[in-house]
Amino acid sequence: MAVLLGGNMIPSLGVSVFIAILIYITYKLLSSYLHKWFEMKPIPELGGTYPFIGNALQFKTNAGDFFRQIEDYTREFCDAPLLKLWIGPVPFVILFHAETVETVLSNPVHMDKAQAYNFLHPWLGTGLLTSTGRKWRQRRKMLTPTFHFSILTDFLEVMNEQADILVEKLEKQAGKGPFNCFSHITLCALDIICETAMGKKIYAQSNSESEYVKSVYKMSDIISRRQRTPWFWPDFVYNYFGEGREHDKTLKVLHSFTYNVIHERAEKISDTESDSDSDQGTKKRRAFLDMLLKTTDENGNTMSHQDIQEEVDTFMFRGHDTTAASMNWAIHLLGSHPEAHGKVQQELQEVFGTSDRAINTEDLKKLKYLECVIKEALRLFPSVPFFARRICEDCHINGFKVPEGANATIITYTLHRDPRYFPEPEEFRPERFLPENSVGRPPYAYLPFSAGLRNCIGQRFALMEEKVILASILRNFNVEACQKREELRPVGELILRPEKGIWITLEKRT
Repeated sequence: MAVLLGGNMIPSLGVSVFIAILIYITYKLLSSYLHKWFEMKPIPELGGTYPFIGNALQFKTNAGDFFRQIEDYTREFCDAPLLKLWIGPVPFVILFHAETVETVLSNPVHMDKAQAYNFLHPWLGTGLLTSTGRKWRQRRKMLTPTFHFSILTDFLEVMNEQADILVEKLEKQAGKGPFNCFSHITLCALDIICETAMGKKIYAQSNSESEYVKSVYKMSDIISRRQRTPWFWPDFVYNYFGEGREHDKTLKVLHSFTYNVIHERAEKISDTESDSDSDQGTKKRRAFLDMLLKTTDENGNTMSHQDIQEEVDTFMFRGHDTTAASMNWAIHLLGSHPEAHGKVQQELQEVFGTSDRAINTEDLKKLKYLECVIKEALRLFPSVPFFARRICEDCHINGFKVPEGANATIITYTLHRDPRYFPEPEEFRPERFLPENSVGRPPYAYLPFSAGLRNCIGQRFALMEEKVILASILRNFNVEACQKREELRPVGELILRPEKGIWITLEKRT
């Protein structure tokens, strides 16, 4: 009898412990939620906020509609220092003024990326974009030397070669009426990042049907959709009722490709440690991957292949889409503004004359007006239209208390349109970025590459690539835009893209 009683008591005790743990977790979550709710109550908020659901049901699921919705909210609350909204039980403060943005980005405490970045972890792991704390600091310190200007100069040859291929492709479109240039420029950027990051030619410009090329775009779309639909945030819901299977299938293609490239490259490096070894009679080019395979920390430890894959996947994701979008927006703006178009071509004439030689580092320094054009394009159409941080300790933003655990989302698209620092903000004026016109502008009023400790490590690489590609196009063609600004309809996914591409006509220069 005692044995039977004891046997019955064990499962009863287990159930009781389980229920107690469940009650405790529910209590902690509920108390945390209510604490944030009351702490943040004074912050201006959207109407129609419901307990536990927040504003989730108000958001559009279509990427373009969602972006315009966020844009409308910031316009509606333009006089408010910040805006609050809830996505399920998670609070977000929306920042779009230089002084409020600075409070977050200049404080090293708030260095962690927001919860929405967790959906990038299966693809990018915890590399430079998504890691936090000690790992991020150590990784950033290790990787910074690989972006030294002298090393970036080695990549100019690749950029020039791929720009020449792009020009050859565009010549077939010259004089033949309107066409969408978006994919042409994007595939060129993808070829550049593949060869410079991995030392691998994928010939995207001549083979846009590549499985890897398609998978990069597909994965970006999948992640972006999940970020906008909080009911798919829990993994078990996403895997059974969402796009979990499609996500994993696409992920397998991406990881297999970079895994194989890393192991092939590692074997070649182990075969020879000499950078002067020839490959079919030509000097072997360095790639980021080669440097990562040789990089060591302060203790002399090399990065594991898993660590390297995180960074290579990150470079591939962040290193082509952002620059491609920026170049496309710049092409549209130049094609819409003949005066700026003429000034760029005049500058190119002064630097290159009638020569068709490759672009070198000295040329890049002289292309000052083209750089202003790129910066103004990034102001109007920042490649990353918004990004988010986690508030890691209680703080005050413009007098409002924001508790630890909330998220701060910086809307660069709206920030860059502050009329205090950019008068007539919708006008395209590259001259805004001439040195004499930039005096007194707050450093946090313009953030195309973020700011603070987590600013973009690859921004010099990006500007170099954009100058090379845009200069190559404008040395060979006159560009005319076929769309008005209101027809572009920007889509704010992970990258800011035009809904239906960039349509232009080209005329061959003689």
